[in-house]
Amino acid sequence: MMYIPRLKLLYDKKIINILKKKLKYKNIMQVPKLKKIVINIGVGIKNKNYILDTMEDLSLLTGQKSTYRLSKKDISGLNLRKGTKIGCMVTLRRNIMYEFLERLISVALPRSKDFNGIKENSFDGKGNYNLGIKEHIIFPEINFEKVKRIYGMNISFVTSTKYDKEAKYLLIYLGLPFKNKNIYGKRKFKI
Repeated sequence: MMYIPRLKLLYDKKIINILKKKLKYKNIMQVPKLKKIVINIGVGIKNKNYILDTMEDLSLLTGQKSTYRLSKKDISGLNLRKGTKIGCMVTLRRNIMYEFLERLISVALPRSKDFNGIKENSFDGKGNYNLGIKEHIIFPEINFEKVKRIYGMNISFVTSTKYDKEAKYLLIYLGLPFKNKNIYGKRKFKI
């Protein structure tokens, strides 16, 4: 039998039905779902060895090989040339996506400094949510003693809906800790 993450099982068994009733859909296929999670890290051009360390750390905390990002144009003030490696990214889908999301919600975010919840105003108007993290060392997979540089990351949650309100309901029921989630309702069940 194939392994299915707990958060995926929770979505399939409970969250779909709750969202179907809450959003008044007739068909289960209309219910919003999480399509992918994209993690981006900008490294810069000061030291070229940082890109390799960053790619290694990102691969370690996601469980999937990361790729580097290239600059798209020349900027003479920054000594940046087109095609220079300036960051790395990884796209998570299916089971790996749900495993990463569960670790982010239950372990990494509570470990961040002075954490009170995530902002509600980071939706892009098309049903996607962007979360910025200042320190990558909040993930337990990263060995703090081997870290040469602390960097931030952008995590984008891409959903199947076009509306921010529906995406917000989905992310609340998946367990993302928004600051004022009482406005839209609490998740009344545990993972």
